[in-house]
Amino acid sequence: MKKTILLFCIATAVVSCKPEAPKDYVTLSGAVTNPNEDLSLEIRKGRDYLKTITLNADGTFSDTLKVPEEGKYYLIHNKENAAVYLANGAVTSFTINTEEFDESLKFEGGNADKSNFYVANYMLNETSFDETAYESEVNFLAKFNKYKKGYDELKATYKLDTGFYAKQDAELEQMRSGTLSYIQEKENLKKELTGIQSPSFEGYENYKGGTSSLSDFKGKYVYVDVWATWCGPCKAEIPSLKKVEKAYEGKNIEFLSISVDALKNKEAWKTMIAEKEMGGVQLFATNSWESDFVTNYKINGIPRFILIGPDGIIITPDAPRPSDAKLIDLFFKNNI
Repeated sequence: MKKTILLFCIATAVVSCKPEAPKDYVTLSGAVTNPNEDLSLEIRKGRDYLKTITLNADGTFSDTLKVPEEGKYYLIHNKENAAVYLANGAVTSFTINTEEFDESLKFEGGNADKSNFYVANYMLNETSFDETAYESEVNFLAKFNKYKKGYDELKATYKLDTGFYAKQDAELEQMRSGTLSYIQEKENLKKELTGIQSPSFEGYENYKGGTSSLSDFKGKYVYVDVWATWCGPCKAEIPSLKKVEKAYEGKNIEFLSISVDALKNKEAWKTMIAEKEMGGVQLFATNSWESDFVTNYKINGIPRFILIGPDGIIITPDAPRPSDAKLIDLFFKNNI
């Protein structure tokens, strides 16, 4: 009997000492100070949606989710986002104050060092590049080289694994080469189109009724905004555009906003114009991205702003955005 009890105890000990199987999900918890009223925290990988976590009234939360692979994901709250490193089996937490979103974000637990590296690198990027960085290759490379020095110092400080850094280095090179291509494309665009007769459009639906053509505005300066209802950066410019329109009321300039929304989104276009009380002349491009006006201006990304003279000559095919003080300088230079 004693022998049987002893064997049972040994067997129980063996079973109890067996390592716990790794979890096939991430445990994510934290606290969001000053959360948005909808109390939602969205998790995405690139554009792929994974999960929405509902915060408690005080901003705290604890939840689990499965990720298809370990690596970089994004936390999104009230249109702000931040990168986080997630891996199944890890227990990760963070705290954040939405009034200082990136500055206050701090991770703890599994892979916290990698997530905190993302935060530090993002803050470095934000302080290294301004609008002047994208005016020329010389400007960009000067600022990029300064940023790269700080980036290398971050890598030395965090001392993370070479595989992780290899992915960050690849993203950095993609950003460098992509930005240089973008700057070169803008320079080529200006060389090709500045000073020539503007491509035209005819019969675009006007939000206020009827149709409009570019020729209807001959004799006036025309500031064109090519946009779409789904475009975040486009919508971000609306408040600034409304201010510029108001400042130039009665001047010899028309403000045209041309939507490249798909035909199926026409009602959404009308709704947004009404809800945001958008001014100027609101037009709907007949064939979206395939419209001649859009293709002739070589528009492959929005928003795009264009300034055309009273004689129909292109002053610039890539004008400053309404939020950029250089736009007012451009208007002043042309005696608008």
